[in-house]
Amino acid sequence: MALDQFGVRRLSGVRPTRRAVLLAPILAAVSRAATPIQDRWTGVDRVVAVGDVHGDCDALIAVLKMASLIDDDTNWIGGKAHLVQLGDLPARGPQTRKAMDLLMKLEEQALSAGGMVHALIGNHEAMIMYGDYRTILPEEYAEFRTENSVETLQAAYEKDVAELKQLGRFPDKPEEIEHYRKEWFEFHVPGFAEYKEAFKPDGKYGKWIRSHNVVIRINDAMFMHGGISPRFLHFSTQEMNTKIRTELEDPSKLPPGMTTNVEGPLWYRGLAELDEKQIGPHLRAVLQTFGVRRVVIGHTVTRSVIMPRFGSAVVNADAGISRFFGRPPQCLVLEKGSAFILFRGTKIPLPGPSKESLLQYLTAAAAADDQPSPIQKVIDQLKAAPAAGRAAGSP
Repeated sequence: MALDQFGVRRLSGVRPTRRAVLLAPILAAVSRAATPIQDRWTGVDRVVAVGDVHGDCDALIAVLKMASLIDDDTNWIGGKAHLVQLGDLPARGPQTRKAMDLLMKLEEQALSAGGMVHALIGNHEAMIMYGDYRTILPEEYAEFRTENSVETLQAAYEKDVAELKQLGRFPDKPEEIEHYRKEWFEFHVPGFAEYKEAFKPDGKYGKWIRSHNVVIRINDAMFMHGGISPRFLHFSTQEMNTKIRTELEDPSKLPPGMTTNVEGPLWYRGLAELDEKQIGPHLRAVLQTFGVRRVVIGHTVTRSVIMPRFGSAVVNADAGISRFFGRPPQCLVLEKGSAFILFRGTKIPLPGPSKESLLQYLTAAAAADDQPSPIQKVIDQLKAAPAAGRAAGSP
């Protein structure tokens, strides 16, 4: 018995009725909405993980070139490799639109070559979609400016005023009205209205973000922006991905959901910050529950180098490569059983569970860095710390 294009079993030689033909597009739409997006891959020879980009497409391009994933014209040359961008592509930088357009292009090119680009949802993607613009720079709005942006912005202001008046919350006194207007236009610059429109759930970039996952598994490694907390340990990757995509589809579904929860996979920092002895048992539970040997995260910027923890069972790949943080190009590479970082083009294997192994890793990175390197401070702190023996969560 065969399946038709909608996944429905059909008998050979039986033609669909006119009613079935008319219903087909509706059934297809329902099927697409209900079908989870793939979030697990096996047999991938090369995986490149890049941390938070924060609106710096130039930094992203530098990393992708260093990893031999793109050429000088920013076209995909990575073949069957998988690129994982760990979220926080936008915010804090002037090239958010450029960075998103680049990954949108590379998604198609990589797929045609047998590879894949995974642009994971981070907390900043979510924040923009539900209207939290605290970390957006004026230059970021400027990317979206058009010749009609001034008029569009004025119309948006008048709409806000009308809504506040209807709610009885607009000021009465002329000086208060002028203060409100001045503050409004200081925050809302030309391009803001277009930016807001583009990141709505059905906007160009909002729709693109909602087409992605929060958590994925490739081979024996998990990738996500923040981390898996004890509270959400027993959610499957499929459940986490579907829930956050559903919440982002309609901001009214956010509270008290997973998207804004500080213990949710977009926000949790425990795997990056908590003491290894304290969090070690939980990490072991994560590895066992999801059947992986490594968790790769972003979100918690190191401001130095990609930081392995628990004998490299956790790798924090957010070293701060954007101009906002100012660290050099670096990425994690998992390739045919080996695991290493590329730091300024230097290949450095991930360390084992011993303190000496971690010191060797950090020393190699510091030697490849501009001097004086902030990595040296991390080295000095590690040398001063008492030996802990085998890392609590190492496999």
